[in-house]
Amino acid sequence: MDKHRYKRPAEALDDVVDDIRYFVAHVAVYVRALAKWLVASGIIGVLCGLIGTAFHKGVEIATEFRLANSWVLLTLPVAGLAVVGVYRLLRVEGLTTDTVIDQVRTGEGLSLRLLPAIFVSTIVTHLAGGSAGREGAALQMGGTVGLGVGRALHLDERDLRTATMAGMAAFFAALFGTPVAATIFALAVISVGAIYHVAFVPCLIASLASFGISLQLGVMPTHYAIGLPNVTPFTVVRVALLACLCGMLSAIFCEALHRTERVAHTHIANPWLRAALGGALLLLLTWALGTYDYNGAGVGVIRQAVEEGTAVPWAFALKIIFTSITLAAGFKGGEVVPCFFIGATFGCVVGPLLGLPAGFAAAVGLVAVFCGAVNCPIASVVLSVELFGGEGMLLFAVACGFAFVMSGYYGLYFSQRILYDKLKATYIDARANAYHESDN
Repeated sequence: MDKHRYKRPAEALDDVVDDIRYFVAHVAVYVRALAKWLVASGIIGVLCGLIGTAFHKGVEIATEFRLANSWVLLTLPVAGLAVVGVYRLLRVEGLTTDTVIDQVRTGEGLSLRLLPAIFVSTIVTHLAGGSAGREGAALQMGGTVGLGVGRALHLDERDLRTATMAGMAAFFAALFGTPVAATIFALAVISVGAIYHVAFVPCLIASLASFGISLQLGVMPTHYAIGLPNVTPFTVVRVALLACLCGMLSAIFCEALHRTERVAHTHIANPWLRAALGGALLLLLTWALGTYDYNGAGVGVIRQAVEEGTAVPWAFALKIIFTSITLAAGFKGGEVVPCFFIGATFGCVVGPLLGLPAGFAAAVGLVAVFCGAVNCPIASVVLSVELFGGEGMLLFAVACGFAFVMSGYYGLYFSQRILYDKLKATYIDARANAYHESDN
């Protein structure tokens, strides 16, 4: 018998002790990491909740004042100049949501001065009547808060990127009251086809903290009441058809945004002149249409389409025009609420033609156009649950899947990378809005 086969009791006991020490040390690594993110993400979430609430109320007050005093629209050209002035004063010209995405991917390019700049400029945009949302500002401010907290806590470069994502998720959750969707969105929007699982707990902690703060301070979650049709094969087919149209519409919206911006910057190089002319054009269009439905975010129009099933047939097209001009001129805000507007009004009009109830079709359009524009199907399905309830998740999942495919390589953010082809399991790592696999 091999004399080394069995160890003496003392040696065996030493091995057990070593195994226990190794296990404890192994567990301690994860405990320390969790504790680190409980502190860091908690701070990020609280700050984003407080700043997000102030921002939400600021936009709300600005919108109410504009609706009660239509003469404010006359200040659109001056407001455009003010936005350019704020960005120049704080030396953050050219910083956008793409910059925040780049910070997560490369760790470069984000300035903490972006926070006050986007905060003030977005409120000015909504006050004057520019057509924009809030979430672009939310992602930028949240990312800036996350980065700032990470630096204050002396986190390393990799953790700074995670902290930036946690801030993005937290601010989104504070504004929309959708903490789970905000978490998944922050994980998925950077690189389509890769989920940053390492950031899941930090983003979720920050989102929940921010959501809790905003609730306590009176910001109610966004929620819509809808009626659901019976789930039958015919209903699924109709939803899929509507989603395909919404996916193509999201591509049109993204192309309109980017092309209008390129044309404006090419032909009007002076940012002051571009902002003034853009504001004047928005004012002229508003006067010609005789309605204020396309100024600001248009939340009332979205709710009317989803809950009442009514919308102007051409509303989605006019919103694309207004939003493209607003952002190309240099006004600040976001593109997601305009996506909601465009999708809801389009679905409300086209859905009944396919045999779907108008209100439900508006809800499908809202989620599908959003999904196609941001290329985040899982986050979009979760968003549908938090906005409309979980009963219709199957139909919304169908909508998100078809819209995701039909939107192609288009997207709101140029810095977003599409890692895998949408039609076959091929690694391509192409940037959003690239038309060919070789266009990297």
